Amino acid sequence: MHLNQNSCYLKREDASHSLWCNPLTGHVEAVPRHIEIPNKLVRKICKALSIKEIG
Repeated sequence: MHLNQNSCYLKREDASHSLWCNPLTGHVEAVPRHIEIPNKLVRKICKALSIKEIG
């Protein structure tokens, strides 16, 4: 998974979201637990976690 490959780890899971943390920045971001996530949201999550975008 892209988040794991960029040093992020799964902090906890809720019913509809997973919380991912970047240990280098300490920032936690909610990621929806859907099969497909819109590209715009993917870019927002990557930016918030301070990791490179997919692609």
